[in-house]
Amino acid sequence: MGDVLTILLAGGKGTRLEPLTRDRAKPAVPFAGIYRIVDFALSNCINSRLFNILALTQYKSLSLEHHIAQGWGRFFHPEFGQWLTVAPPQQRVGDDWYLGTANAVYQNLYSVELSGAEQILVLAADHVYKMDYRRLLAFHREHGGPATVATLRVPVAEAAGQFGVVEVDADARVTGFQEKPDHPTPTAGDGAVCLASMGIYVFTARFLADELRQNAEGADPGHDFGNHVLPRIMGRESVRAFTFSGRGTGAPGYWRDVGTVDAYYRANMDLLADPPGLDLYDKAWPIYSLQPSLPPPRVGVVPEPAGRPAGGVRHNIFANGTASAGWVRGSVVGFDCRIEAGAVVEDSILFDRVAVGPGAEVRRAILDKGVRVLPGAHVGCDPDADRARGFVVSEAGVTCVAKDAVVGGSP
Repeated sequence: MGDVLTILLAGGKGTRLEPLTRDRAKPAVPFAGIYRIVDFALSNCINSRLFNILALTQYKSLSLEHHIAQGWGRFFHPEFGQWLTVAPPQQRVGDDWYLGTANAVYQNLYSVELSGAEQILVLAADHVYKMDYRRLLAFHREHGGPATVATLRVPVAEAAGQFGVVEVDADARVTGFQEKPDHPTPTAGDGAVCLASMGIYVFTARFLADELRQNAEGADPGHDFGNHVLPRIMGRESVRAFTFSGRGTGAPGYWRDVGTVDAYYRANMDLLADPPGLDLYDKAWPIYSLQPSLPPPRVGVVPEPAGRPAGGVRHNIFANGTASAGWVRGSVVGFDCRIEAGAVVEDSILFDRVAVGPGAEVRRAILDKGVRVLPGAHVGCDPDADRARGFVVSEAGVTCVAKDAVVGGSP
């Protein structure tokens, strides 16, 4: 793995996750109570023994850069040639910020070539999954082509309008690419499934440098790998598709693009399923993060509120520092939260330092850091009332409350 440079694209603006990205980059959005989204790609690198990482940041990156500096430096030892470097736009080749995924790498070709790497692994920092990148790299080396695209088998109906779709032949050669088509081309032999691009690529280093330079010097340079650079390469080079299965991580092929409020909400709820969609408790493939020094969670066992229909077992996640005396079901609760006696929190996600007062109700809602729900207030119970108060309500009816907001009154 010493011949591999990992480039982590962590500059995502995340407009579809508003208001959760109002003050932070998408990779810095909290997830599962104790993590940030970026922790999944970085943990995959550590578990895959990849210790040379260039993280490219851009949009509102302060909290992301702080998180990486505080939580991830301990894994890298310069005396052994290991490093994790954060690189905001440096304007080495022009006056522009990063204009797209390919342009971000192009603007850092100096660092790419300085690394001396033979293969370049390009990752997105805003997906939730476990993946052994060594299998992808071995596949790339075995086939000897200049580029490999990681793909995932996805139902055609789910991929329509949502994912880039890769077409392949019997030898896994890429024969076509469709950018978020309304009618994806299914795989041969299974009309219900197609191959969705995961936004993960491997390139031979010299080829990538030459290609990006030629692209930048062209009359109509494209700035993205998926939209521009890879389709051009596919027409004249042997590009292969690696199909992700989850092998090597002790888990099935779980991968989620959490780029919308509803996708983000569902991915958190997947953690509460039985069994969970993504197992965070698997010691063979741990997910690492910055862990603040806080006391253990203190959670009261309280009777179910009267008049509620009987339900089966529902799980919760509580991060350290949280104290809960209310009734909580099917929820993810972050660090240092307070849920007072008589409060109800159901099917919701609470970021750090959220306070829910006595008699308050929170249902199908995402509360950003520092939100205070005053005694007797309701949020997530009436989407129309939430919109009237200026809260964002997703297509699926999930209410999002921005950082440090105070929720008062009744709907």
